Amino acid sequence: MKPQPLYSTLICAALAAITALPAQAQDNHIYRCPNNEYTNQIKGRTDCKRVEGGNVTIVRGGMPPAPKSSGGGSASSAAQRVDTPEQRARDTDAKAILESELSKAQAHQTELEADYHNGQPDKQGDEARNYQKYLDRVAGMKAAIDRNQADIDGIKRELARYGQH
Repeated sequence: MKPQPLYSTLICAALAAITALPAQAQDNHIYRCPNNEYTNQIKGRTDCKRVEGGNVTIVRGGMPPAPKSSGGGSASSAAQRVDTPEQRARDTDAKAILESELSKAQAHQTELEADYHNGQPDKQGDEARNYQKYLDRVAGMKAAIDRNQADIDGIKRELARYGQH
């Protein structure tokens, strides 16, 4: 065997040391302690469990900034409260909008149910030859009817908050 020069041996040793560094960094384990506390230093605690698999990302949070008040501080409370006549006007407007939306949704429901024909809609185009296409369209129609009915129910719940329906 031919003797190797010193610099090639040093390069090999340096490469081995560099590749070993990430392996040493991966020896740090993450532990989950009570109250969803995550740490890599348990310092003799026995109530923490090692987290296996997956990565843990920790985002440090702080307190949200305090709202800035100008003057006496009563301006912020006055902005949140609305006097009774103005609130009644807002409620009246909201009821009118909800009633309008309810009538539109009910009209749309009537159209959807008329097209659906109790699960037997008319076949269109090549659906006579491709029955699966027909079944897919019927299923889509049924889903649309169910979604629209859920919308109607939601609008009725909102109106009930105002003492309607």
